[in-house]
Amino acid sequence: GCYSMSDGNARPLDVLGDARGTNVMIELKDETVVSGTLRAFDSHLNMWLDNASKTGEEGREDFGKILIRGDNVVHVSPE
Repeated sequence: GCYSMSDGNARPLDVLGDARGTNVMIELKDETVVSGTLRAFDSHLNMWLDNASKTGEEGREDFGKILIRGDNVVHVSPE
């Protein structure tokens, strides 16, 4: 679903829940950007991704399945 800032019923985790099964881009505190298909997450923003990869100065690195600890996350956005 689509939520606007004026939708008083939308909570951040609800919006993230709507992104399950879609590709997301996650920026980490060390400025690494990881993208993949969001499979699951919890209230700490620990996120399980499928088909995950990161792109950095060394190029692209594929991980397949990966768990990202929420305390490393700066922001998450749909791709």
